[in-house]
Amino acid sequence: MKKIRVAVCQILVIDSDREGNFRRIEYALEQAEAQHADVAVFPESAILGWENPEAHQLAKPIPGQDSARIGELARKYKLMIAIGMDEKDGDRLYDSAILVDKSGKLLWKHRKINVLPELMSPPYSEGRPEDIGIVETEFGRIAVLICADTFVDSHLARLKSLNPDLLLVPYGWAAPKQDWPGHSKELERLVKKRAAELECPMVGVDLVGEMGHGPWRGRTYGGSSFVADGRGEIVLTLRDRDTDLRVIELAVDGGSQQARTP
Repeated sequence: MKKIRVAVCQILVIDSDREGNFRRIEYALEQAEAQHADVAVFPESAILGWENPEAHQLAKPIPGQDSARIGELARKYKLMIAIGMDEKDGDRLYDSAILVDKSGKLLWKHRKINVLPELMSPPYSEGRPEDIGIVETEFGRIAVLICADTFVDSHLARLKSLNPDLLLVPYGWAAPKQDWPGHSKELERLVKKRAAELECPMVGVDLVGEMGHGPWRGRTYGGSSFVADGRGEIVLTLRDRDTDLRVIELAVDGGSQQARTP
């Protein structure tokens, strides 16, 4: 039986505010360390904001300046970090997520596959389904997907074949203001379904804020992050439309995972 203490970091993210977003990330890490977390999980595009056209100019390569800063924070606070961040590779922009260990080493990078190209011009470049994978860690086999990747049955089938112990998912779960809090129920159902299918705990971390660009401009991110155990039961729900940070201890052991709040 392996146990891992996960800090679910539901932060405010402001488009293009790299320094402000890094400060909010560090505030969350201070809390995560104080609560003896092993890994801190952050939302999608937490450095520059999701579907932000300015990221075409502002994003950095991975590895690169921003991922190195995340590594420095992991070393400083002595915990693993999973975080969504935009990635520039030549003339391509990817919606990516990384996992770094507590020494700051980059363990894994995932590029989002289901990128919703209608929301930004030019859109994010697509990752490849064949690159879905897991990474062996001291806490077991950890997988990382991003938001709409979890909509696609074939992506989850591929991941299930790899037998993960834990799935970490940065989300950018946005909806018109009037659709909250009901929209959170859709995320809850999705997290429950995918965790049950994979038979491993799943951590889905949304952000708080507002979309500032594109056809979804004005939609808000409502928080309400969820953690489900390997039976598909919700074991933790964060606040609706507010920043929040909670730490939960997950016990992972094949298909018989348990979870409890401290």
